[in-house]
Amino acid sequence: MSKGLKYGLILLGCIVLLFALNLLLGSVSIPPKEVWNALTGAEEVKAGWAFIVWESRLPQALTALLCGSALAACGLMLQTSFRNPLAGTSILGINSGASLGVALVMLLFGGSLTTGAFTLSGFFSVLLGAFVGAMTVLALILFLSTLIRNSVILLIAGIMIGYIASSLISLLNFFATAEGVQSYMVWGLGNFGGVSLEQMPAFALVTVAGLVGALLLIKPLNALLLGDRYAESLGINTKRVRNHLLLVTGLLTAATTAFCGPIAFIDLAVPHVARLLMGTANHKSLLPVTMLSGGAVALLCNLLCVLPGQSGIIPLNAVTPMIGAPVIIYVLLNQRKR
Repeated sequence: MSKGLKYGLILLGCIVLLFALNLLLGSVSIPPKEVWNALTGAEEVKAGWAFIVWESRLPQALTALLCGSALAACGLMLQTSFRNPLAGTSILGINSGASLGVALVMLLFGGSLTTGAFTLSGFFSVLLGAFVGAMTVLALILFLSTLIRNSVILLIAGIMIGYIASSLISLLNFFATAEGVQSYMVWGLGNFGGVSLEQMPAFALVTVAGLVGALLLIKPLNALLLGDRYAESLGINTKRVRNHLLLVTGLLTAATTAFCGPIAFIDLAVPHVARLLMGTANHKSLLPVTMLSGGAVALLCNLLCVLPGQSGIIPLNAVTPMIGAPVIIYVLLNQRKR
């Protein structure tokens, strides 16, 4: 049995276990038998418990699995493309673009978008703002990629775009009402509960399409490990590959950030965890293991958020740094020793 297959099966087992725990545990105590009855549609289960399982815990667990896989894949692709162990979705400014879109909706427009007789408010206005903001930054990055050939300079340009977006967000916060600032802060804490069961098919379709697009980049990513010149000598159009990579990364980041908020550290830390497990840079096995690891880590984070039970739910971005930051510190110390 190959190493990739072995770790893949282990991670699948962890995902099944964590998924089950996400269904069984929460702020409301529901007996395991009743959770099973709710999932199978048994008539004797309480309506309130069935509602919690179907409308809260199940979509939350599915969202965590898809979102974790997507962010981890994005992190690995960006780290490979830019040959930088600290490259991630936040570095390119895509997260900041989504956050700016949400800030405009919540802080400038009061939580609703109106054009003529059409008005969009509440969650859908936030979703649209985040998606438009992320895709606007992605379009700008793609445009700059046609002018900038050097990956490092493009990375720096992305960081500068992120700074500009953060500056605009700070200005909006300064002039906004207290209610608007509070709503924006709550969104910024991150939450896997932003996707309802009705919205799940659309979210899953976009995320799975992005993950398939990432898997199609396995061969070019392996070539990029040895440099652009080597990749071009193999007949790979590095400019097209980079645009494809940015498009996939932007789509996945826009979808996950719009629905779940800006989630920290999963994209940075999980690829390093997968590399430590696999001991290889071959994306044929590394990318699938990274996706599975991302799903497992996100499910673990979501589980840790609900551990206080009736005392409340911990914000997601208060948990992810506790798992991700030690991994990044270890990587930095390991780089220093080389």
